[in-house]
Amino acid sequence: MVKKVEIEIGGKTLTIETGKLAKQASGSVVVQCGETMVLVTAVADKENKPELGFLPLTIEYQEKMAAVGRIPGNYFRREIGRPSEQEVLTCRIIDRPLRPLFPEGYCSETQVIATVLSADQQNDPDVLALIGASCALTLSDIPFDGPIAGARVGYVEGKYILNPTRNELKSSRLDIIVACSRKAVVMVEGKADALSEEEVLAAIFFAHEQIQPLLDLQDQLRSSNGRVKRIVQPPVIDEVLMAKVKSFAEEGIQAVIAIADKMDRGQFYDQLKAKVVSELNEDGTRGKEISNLLSMYKKKAMRAKIVEDGVRIGGRAFNEVRAISCEASYLPRTHGSALFTRGETQALVTATLGSERDQQRVETLEGEQSNRFMLHYNFPPYSVGEARGMRGPSRRDIGHGTLAMRGLSAVLPTEEEFPYSIRVVSEVLESNGSSSMATVCGGSMAMMDAGIPLKKPVSGIAMGLIKEGGKVIILSDILGDEDHLGDMDFKVVGTEDGVTSLQMDIKIDGVDRDIMGKALAQAKEGRIHILGEMAKSISKSRANVSDHAPKYYTHKINPDKIRDIIGPGGKIIKELSAEYDAKIEVDDSGMVKMFCNNSENANALVERVKQITAEVEVGAVYKGIVKTIKDFGAFVEIMPGTDGLVHISELDVKRVEKVTDVVNEGDVIEVKVLEVDNRGRIRLSRKALM
Repeated sequence: MVKKVEIEIGGKTLTIETGKLAKQASGSVVVQCGETMVLVTAVADKENKPELGFLPLTIEYQEKMAAVGRIPGNYFRREIGRPSEQEVLTCRIIDRPLRPLFPEGYCSETQVIATVLSADQQNDPDVLALIGASCALTLSDIPFDGPIAGARVGYVEGKYILNPTRNELKSSRLDIIVACSRKAVVMVEGKADALSEEEVLAAIFFAHEQIQPLLDLQDQLRSSNGRVKRIVQPPVIDEVLMAKVKSFAEEGIQAVIAIADKMDRGQFYDQLKAKVVSELNEDGTRGKEISNLLSMYKKKAMRAKIVEDGVRIGGRAFNEVRAISCEASYLPRTHGSALFTRGETQALVTATLGSERDQQRVETLEGEQSNRFMLHYNFPPYSVGEARGMRGPSRRDIGHGTLAMRGLSAVLPTEEEFPYSIRVVSEVLESNGSSSMATVCGGSMAMMDAGIPLKKPVSGIAMGLIKEGGKVIILSDILGDEDHLGDMDFKVVGTEDGVTSLQMDIKIDGVDRDIMGKALAQAKEGRIHILGEMAKSISKSRANVSDHAPKYYTHKINPDKIRDIIGPGGKIIKELSAEYDAKIEVDDSGMVKMFCNNSENANALVERVKQITAEVEVGAVYKGIVKTIKDFGAFVEIMPGTDGLVHISELDVKRVEKVTDVVNEGDVIEVKVLEVDNRGRIRLSRKALM
């Protein structure tokens, strides 16, 4: 049965339709706002496989170029298999709030696919895809503890805007996506222009309040078109065996919790697990079950130690940041570099400057875009003591890199102030929690080391949460184990003035305003502490760019002279680029941008460009070469490619019978410009200087 419902939200009409497209999927909806339409389907394998021990959930988001009436620009002229970074980021936005809402014990192969069918380039399809994913799962027979809903929030002229258009976002100081259930916030992702913690918190709960009707809309569709949910049996825990595991391993687990070093702690736990399995696996068939029970017990013991005893792994206070060491200019030949180490997390970050040609060009639904600032995050297997294949950046790598990039982009100078392209690369050398935040800190330091005039230094911190009964513990600078055993991973990036980006994921029903407010306040305290540690190595941008960076110069010329510097078929500009080892760019306004590898070449190139494109000034004196002799006078080249006529009467103060009596071809003489007529013809005089 075709069913269509609609609602007015954020000043726009949003509709959800089901029963018309993709009817063989377990759940299928089309979500529309304006002329943007997204089809979202949910399908799950009929067989549940609890032996897997995890949920094989796949989220896919596809932007079809036909949605904006364009043919893909690649060689194949079709959407290629590898998703773009924007598609990957949208997949993550959909995945993270949905994944905790599947019941324990549900292990069927599950796939959600969102396809952009139409895009008006004003109403973003990513939020519609998030809403559609929740609705498709809610209508399907797939067990899902939803619905949830999402919205984008902007902040323009002191007012919050729900689902702003792309035009409105251009003047917005905030761009965050918030996903919510009825009770609480379940996911936050986005960037801000150094807004205060109070302003960010108000934006998040503005979204929570405004999108509640979207949950009613999904429930309305479920009542008419929803399928009967599958019954999933939760895993049965053998309490007798669990008691044996606890009795045998209790002392060892307490010892594990007390070990501060990650590798030592992991090694000790592996040894303990081997002993427990060897002791309790009497018939040789329950090894995996015993390992799982031991892992469950370790998690409970760690949480209890924090909640009941007030002691976290390694003995740190709840708001204490691990020891930090920083070193700027670590690498001798890069344009800028920094080594940032916090506890057992370490990032080596470089900053490289380039010309306009080095900008990243990306094909999107909005057309081809150029990115002047790029940040690439690499997480090699050795950073966590593993050996595995290296197959390019994962979805996690792209997400972490984008979070760091958003946080740093808020403090970049404008292109007019600093015309270089900027690439920051973070190599995570060691990881035990929050390598993306180490990337932020190292990236800020590396860019300051490169001489990029940042508005303010930036740091980042990852916050955790343990919620047991009525007790709520917020942890600063969480370890990997604390992330695994905890209920929240809340990353906050910013300057001393405010927040520039944030990302929150949770594993419980949600977090309320009070918890999030405390987490933001504690994050600010930690962020400012980290900025102080960074300042011991470098506190502000260097006065000049690195000696190894390309030198940038500009020279404004008359647009009519552009053809003189380009030359026929680009001949002159190519010759200049080769002669001075430079990158030369000329825009339609006549702005010539020159990037050279050293100052000597740069100064010489600027002078050459000035010569080629100089304007002839009436009354000015030039030293020129006699190029051509005629009966009536001599043509003198006063600038490269620019000739003027010295009439025979202007060659000398006395009467001249023949031009060659005074000058010959190849002679160098000084002349004064008498006139430049409206056809560009130049009249010169030698006599005027005698």
